[in-house]
Parts: sequence; C-alpha cells; structure tokens
Amino acid sequence: MNVSDYITPDYKSQYVLSRDLSSSLLIKVCGLDGSPSRLSTEELLENPVRRFNEPDVDQLPEIVVQCQLYSRGKIITLDTKTRHKAFTKRITWNEWLRLPIHICDLPRDTLLVFTLYEMDGPYQVKPVGGTTISAFGKTGKLRCGNLDLFVWPKVHGDGSASNSTPGKIRDDGRQMGRLAKLVKRHRSGRIRNVDWLDKLTFRELEHINEREKKEMNSMFLRVEFPPITVDEKEVTVIYYEEGADRRVECLVTPTVVKVFDGELDKPNVIERKHHILARNVRSGASDRELKPNSLAREQLTVILAYPPDQPLTSEEQDLVWRYRFYLSQNKRALIKFLSCVNWHIPAEQVQAEKMLFQWVPADPGDALALLTSRFTNPVIRQYAVDRLADASDDDLLLYLLQLIQALRYEDILEIRNGLVRISHAVMSTGRKESIADKNTEPIGEGMEMVPRKRDLATFLIDRSCRNPKLANYFYWFLKVECEKDRQTADPSPEHQDNRLMGTFLVVTKRFSNTLTQGGEICKSIRTTLSRQLVFVERLVRLMRDIRKDGANRKKKTERLQTILANPDSDFCKCFSQDDPLAHPLDPDVVVAGIRADATYLFKSAQMPVRLTFVKEDGSDFVTIFKLGDDLRQDQLVLQIISLMDKLLRQENLDLKLTPYKVIATSTDHGFVQFIDSVPLAEILANDFSILNFLRKHAPSKTTASGVSTEVMENYVKSCAGYCVVTYLLGVGDRHLENLLLTKQGNLFHIDFGYILGRDPKPMPPAMKLNKEMVEAMGEEYFRTFCVQCYSAFLNLRR
Repeated sequence: MNVSDYITPDYKSQYVLSRDLSSSLLIKVCGLDGSPSRLSTEELLENPVRRFNEPDVDQLPEIVVQCQLYSRGKIITLDTKTRHKAFTKRITWNEWLRLPIHICDLPRDTLLVFTLYEMDGPYQVKPVGGTTISAFGKTGKLRCGNLDLFVWPKVHGDGSASNSTPGKIRDDGRQMGRLAKLVKRHRSGRIRNVDWLDKLTFRELEHINEREKKEMNSMFLRVEFPPITVDEKEVTVIYYEEGADRRVECLVTPTVVKVFDGELDKPNVIERKHHILARNVRSGASDRELKPNSLAREQLTVILAYPPDQPLTSEEQDLVWRYRFYLSQNKRALIKFLSCVNWHIPAEQVQAEKMLFQWVPADPGDALALLTSRFTNPVIRQYAVDRLADASDDDLLLYLLQLIQALRYEDILEIRNGLVRISHAVMSTGRKESIADKNTEPIGEGMEMVPRKRDLATFLIDRSCRNPKLANYFYWFLKVECEKDRQTADPSPEHQDNRLMGTFLVVTKRFSNTLTQGGEICKSIRTTLSRQLVFVERLVRLMRDIRKDGANRKKKTERLQTILANPDSDFCKCFSQDDPLAHPLDPDVVVAGIRADATYLFKSAQMPVRLTFVKEDGSDFVTIFKLGDDLRQDQLVLQIISLMDKLLRQENLDLKLTPYKVIATSTDHGFVQFIDSVPLAEILANDFSILNFLRKHAPSKTTASGVSTEVMENYVKSCAGYCVVTYLLGVGDRHLENLLLTKQGNLFHIDFGYILGRDPKPMPPAMKLNKEMVEAMGEEYFRTFCVQCYSAFLNLRR
C-alpha cells in the first residue's frame, strides 16, 4: 500500500487512496444526547392503546439505531442495527457497527443514514428521529473522529438527493459549530499539541457543548469514525477513482455564438422558383398529352396507395401535378391531386379549380375528405357538397355524424348570412318564433325551393327537411353540439347577436326557421321533434327524482313502476295509443305506451333504467336510458361498425354483426337499444361453457357439436367479425362482462369507453379472443373462423 506525504506551509500529513483499502467501513454509535419527545395529547386521543407502550416518566425508552448507506438517492447496502439494550441514566450504546461494504467500494457521494426506532406496540416500531452525514467531506477525505449529528424528530433518515434530515446544521451564532472546526484542525495537526492545555480545553469544550444542546432542546446522535492506520501510523483516506481526476480542457470563452438568421424559416428561393416554373400555366397544354412511363406508373401507384393522412414529399407532389391529366380518369386520385396544390399561389389555385371539374366524379363517400379542415377553399367544399347530393338518405345517415363535425370548418359568415335571410323571410310571413329560435330546439319543415349553389349547412338542412328520419338524427346530433356553444356564448340579452353565436347554434336556428317556412311534411317533423324534446326532458327529470330518493334499488324500481303505470303522470302524457310518438333512438319505431311492470334499474353507480315501450302494433321496443354517462363515443363506434357491416355486405360477406342503436340526447344522457342477450361471464358461471349454452337454446341431433348449423354459423361469423372490428378500432377494456351472446348465436361487444389503443390494463392483447370462445367452435369451425377473419380484414383495410 502506497502512503504519500501531503505537505502544506501549515502542516504535513500522510494519506492513502480509498481504492487501496479493502477493509470494511466501521462506525461507532456512542449515544444520544437529549430526550425523545413523548406522545402528544392528540396522538393519545387518536389511539389510546399507545399509552400502554409509553415508558414511565422516570424510565428511558429502549431505542435501536439503524444505519444504511445511500448513493444517488438509492440504498446500496443492507441495514445494520445496534443490539437491544435497556438504558438507566443515559442513552448510550458505545457499539461498533461493521457496515457490509469495503472502503474501496464506497462511491464519492456515499451518505450514511441513521434512523432511531422505539417499540410502538406488538411487532410495531415508530421512528424517534433520523439524521444523515456524508462519508467523505467536501475535499474528498473520509471522515474521522467524533461527530454530533442533529436528529430530526419523528422522521426516518432521508437518503434522497434532497436530504431533508442533514446531521450538520447551521451554526446560528452558536459555538458548537465553530469549536468543532477547531477540534478538526487540532486533530489534523494544524494546531500544535500542548498536553496540559489540551486537557483543560477539551474539558471546557464538553461543558460548552452540553450547555448548548440543552438550550436547543434537541437530540444529537454521537458517532465516531475510527482512525485509519498503516504501519502503526495514522493516515488520511482520500477518495480516488480511476479516471475521475482526468483533466479535460475547456474554453473559458465559447467559440460558438448565436447568430440570427432571418431567412431560416423562409422557403428556399430555388425550390420556390422550380415549383412556379413546374406549375406554370403555359405548361398546361403540354402536360395534357403526357403519359407516364413504367417507372412513373409504379411511383404513382405507390402514392395512390398511401393512407389519406400521409403527407407527400415535394418530389411526389410534382409527379402528381405533372400527370394530373392522366390521373383525372381515376376518381380515387382526386384527393392526392388537391393535396399537392399550393392554394396560396393564385395561378395554381385557378388551374386546380378548373381541373376539379374535369376530373371523373368522385364517390360521395370519398368526397367526405374534401370537407375536413385541410380543404378550406370554397370551390372544393362546394364540389364536395355537390357530390354528396348524389348520395341516398340511407348513405347520408351513415356519414351524418361526421358531416355535423365538418360544419366546424365551414364559412361561418356565409352560414350567418343565410340565417339572416331566412329570419327576414320568417318575419315577413308573420310566423311566430319557434322553440329553436330561443336556442333550445329545432322545429319545422323542409324548403321547397333550394338554390343551386349550397354550402354544407344548407344542404343538410334541405335534405333533413325532406326526410323525417334524417331530420330526427340531424336534430339530436346538433343539439348535443349546441351545448358546447351555449357554454361559451354570452347569455346576457344585449349580446344575443347572430354574429356572436357559435356555428352549431346558428345552424340549429337556420334549421328551425327553415322548418317554420315548410309545408305539411315539415309541420309533422316540427311537431314530432317538439314532442321528443318534451319526452326526453320529462324522462330526465323523472330519473333525477328517482336517484335522489334515499331508498334502495328495489324500492326505487317499485316507485318508478308506480309512476309509469299512472296514465295521468307527466311522462306518460308524452304519448298514447291515439297519439303515438316516434322514438328518438329509432324514428321508424312509433311508441304508443310503456310497460311499467317491465321497467328495471340496473346494478350500477349511475343506475341506468331499462324501459319497455309498446309500439303501435302491440310489440315491444326495449331500450336502456342512461343518465350521467356520455354516450357520444359509443355512438361513434357503433356508427363505424354499422358502416363496416354495410361495406362487408356489399362484398357478399355477412358476418352477423349486431350494430345496435345508440343516440346521445345530451352530453350526460342518452338511449341504447336493448338486445336480449347474456354476458359470457354469466354463461360460463351457469352453463360452464359457451357450447353448453348454445346446445340448451338451439339443440340439434344431426350435427357433431349438438348445435344447429345456423346458430353455430352465426356464432363463428360474429366472432370473426368482431375480432377484426375491435382490432381495427383498437377497442380496449375487454372482459367477459362486456361480451354478450344471444340465443341465436350472435356474439357482440358493448361498452366502448376505451378505443384507438387505449386500455386500462397493461399489455392488452391485439385480438379480443379467449380460449372459451375458441373451444366452442371446434376444429372444423375454427378453420372457418380464420378464413372469415382473413376475408373481413382484407375487405375492410381497403
């Protein structure tokens, strides 16, 4: 071991490097100065049993000291404790603790963390206090000698980087800190030893320390670091790590300076010039006859296969523009062409608008992309509306939810101008203000004369006024969106100006005024929507009264059934056999009554209610009304599933999907269609397997599975369909309670609170398929299941 000399003008000492010491780290726990605090009155009142664990006034608590080493806020050794000891006059241990680490393995930031514990009941301890001290000093020397560490009461020692329990505290004008530094200098040899004077001085130092500790009324843990000797000579241990003292040259003044570049975010002038020349008006005649070669055709094919939201590079945009006349015969290439147009260049905009009407007409479904926020040009949006005009009302219903959202990107000034024109027309006819004019509801009918050029709002209003079913969903979709507009609008009368109204409020008011000008069909729509609004408001009021009742669920159900059985109740007056009402969930269903005895409150915190309505023909229409739940996401997912089901049926692939109906009548309530089915969890609990459930409800003696062929095919196809659908939508939180099965074998999913990859469980499976579902199929039908999944995925991903 190398012992080196350290010489300064003041003194001379010898030292060794910490990497050369393989001995264990020792520390002596001497004693505790000061008395631990006793339990307060509040603590005794909170737990009176604890007073039996408290020592008597004339007794000292039995305290154990625990020591642990920390580095970078983490524990690096096991804890070491003092032995159990009973104290009489003073709390003194005088015990050496051998920590399970060698001095050569100590990190530079090693922190010794002490925690004092005493018993607090059977098998329980409580912290008396905690304190910490670093193993190495500021200059990298291993500590040596006696130290008085301040103990922070009733807390554990904190080994984190913030260190809330430091053992060394500020001097605050006291002599303890100053005298400790002088003792340290004396021990290191910086102060000359004088035996007779040292004895008197150290005796006086002890008196001063004891007096100040009593004045502070605090606890101090006395510890001792042993001296390190080599060849019977005391040496200083200096921390050393190989490569830690390597010098790195650095510049006092940095050579890199920040320089402002005003052209940094501006477009490249060369690329901009190339863009203008490539799309010059004069090149239009020559581009008309251009035909791509085989390499260009391959590149165009790849570009057209890109997802709709993938941006094109400048080279790809130039390629699409160059062969725009060639691509004009491909209706699916229109979106790519419009995406590569720079609408800020007037000449390029004019060419694109002319090219738009030379293109093969796009399908109504593809035209939806032209109504997003990417395309604000009025000519493009007018073209998209013209293409939607060719769609049937059934097709519009499939996209109506998205078309409502597309109103956000319409020209609000144009929509408001249309409202002003219609309002003047209503005033000139002498009609009274409708409910929707008060920003509560649209009522009315369709216009007979519609101008040839229409924006999206005018188009939707026109089509809705001609079809009661379309008007029903158009109204309820708008009503939910209007709630946000009303929250942001200024309710004061002086600010009720059309210019300050939100988009959806303006569209709703236009719809109301348009219905007011309509004929007999519109009057019927207006009356139906008004009655539906009253119907929903009374149902919400009734359910809130039921929920406020402090009785249990059974009593609440009985009270609700009593109210619904009374034909003179406000809610039952909304419809009757002589005056039926189209249900908001499905306007094709006209209800004339309700079965009170079939009403049922589900076991849930929000307590949804099952309502069984009686249709005109006497059959039942069962729904679930949810109050306190936002059904808009479920409504969106079911709409997408309905669209997928239609696309698959067009390819002659019927996967027996069950896209039940959902409509949100507000942001916190709505209707859900009830499908007679059983959760898989209940099936497995009662029948032990899905196959037993199917055998019980659809037995067959001619099949190997014991289930009728039709029911088994329904089961396999619906499993395949929903596996692919939930995979594409990224549906999460799947368990056996939200997978349902009907007696006819149709399996379907409910509760779509987590979609697009979100899931409350970590690492969820991509395919929602469990072993119980596969076991019910058998080997032969499982092969059919795989083929159906493959076919469905190929058809839907197009």
